[in-house]
Amino acid sequence: MNRWPTEKHFGSWLGLSPGSKITGGKVISTKTKKCANRAAHTLRLAAYSLQRSNSATGAFFRRKKAQKGPAKAITATAYKLARIIYHMLKNGTEYKDIGQDYYEKRYKDRLLASLKRRAKEFGYDLIDIKEQQAVMSAAQG
Repeated sequence: MNRWPTEKHFGSWLGLSPGSKITGGKVISTKTKKCANRAAHTLRLAAYSLQRSNSATGAFFRRKKAQKGPAKAITATAYKLARIIYHMLKNGTEYKDIGQDYYEKRYKDRLLASLKRRAKEFGYDLIDIKEQQAVMSAAQG
């Protein structure tokens, strides 16, 4: 794995990383490059098989599929798998799946933190409904 300095170089060599055609600050295209790489094809097949998996990468695939469609989700998940494989081979570590539930909880926490930060920028406070109801019922009782 010393042939590629980083995981991004490895993903680019596979033809799975997003393109970066930018001119004058304007993004022209972010399509992945065409290449006949058997490893990339295998990773795309593996990504497609994660459709019904209860793993974190399966949850990632379903989220990307809902956001961008099936074709882009397969490529994004294959790129994620390539980065995981790169780290496993480079560092000699074994893969530990965090699970679908933990992945979705982390995603929701990131989303909520982002919403709270954006609301604060506009001068608002984001309050949890359950906490608000508990405060109201305590005040009444």
